[in-house]
Amino acid sequence: MHAPPAPRRPRPGLPEDGWALFLDVDGCLLEFADAPDRVIVPLGLRECLHALSERLGGALALVSGRSLEALDDLFWPLRLPAAGLHGLERRSRNAEHRAPIATHVLRRLCAQAETLAIEHRGAMVENKRAGFALHWRAAPGAANAMRAFADHALSQLTGYRLQHGDHVVELLPVGGDKGGSIEAFLQEAPFAGRHPVFAGDDLTDESGFRVVNAHGGTSVLVGGRTESAADFGLRDPADVRAWLGMPATVNEGDRGR
Repeated sequence: MHAPPAPRRPRPGLPEDGWALFLDVDGCLLEFADAPDRVIVPLGLRECLHALSERLGGALALVSGRSLEALDDLFWPLRLPAAGLHGLERRSRNAEHRAPIATHVLRRLCAQAETLAIEHRGAMVENKRAGFALHWRAAPGAANAMRAFADHALSQLTGYRLQHGDHVVELLPVGGDKGGSIEAFLQEAPFAGRHPVFAGDDLTDESGFRVVNAHGGTSVLVGGRTESAADFGLRDPADVRAWLGMPATVNEGDRGR
């Protein structure tokens, strides 16, 4: 296996007690897997996240493309403040906002996408209820077919958008992004008045980098991608966990509940 490319940006400083810390999950805190339900949570990671959250007075939030329900299943019994579905869902200390329920048309398109995935071994569809994601990490040859289906599905829906990512494209309701969720967190306790820090790896994290930068915070790109608003960089998820004082290896762990 080839080593990941070295980050092109300086390494961020170590965590400080005055931070408001926001962490992407897949590709940042955890290594990618062929399917979202196959990611491995290293032993001790949940305990370390809990300890770091306590150190920061609760000012640690997950900011992910996964739903809040999926995040809770993955990190159970830990239940952190979080933004899910790229900002469509958000849970803070005082409130929780869930994404809208799927329409009949969306459910029909999701079923058609699942039929398409069967034709491409290794491809899969992730049903997120308010939308769905087409994954082809384990089936690179399916990329064009999956993207074409996503374009077709978008034309059948009103009030939806495409969210492109690393070997995935998602159909999600219009509205919300990771940057908007981070901005909302920063307006309320315990995040308000702290130095914001956001680590993420994908194009979907760029809105979060821009918000953190606007607040004079620390934006951290994970991986070797060149174009980004992030000012700092880390090599890969193992490097992220080491930076945060967490387990670096994934050869032992579990896949949540």
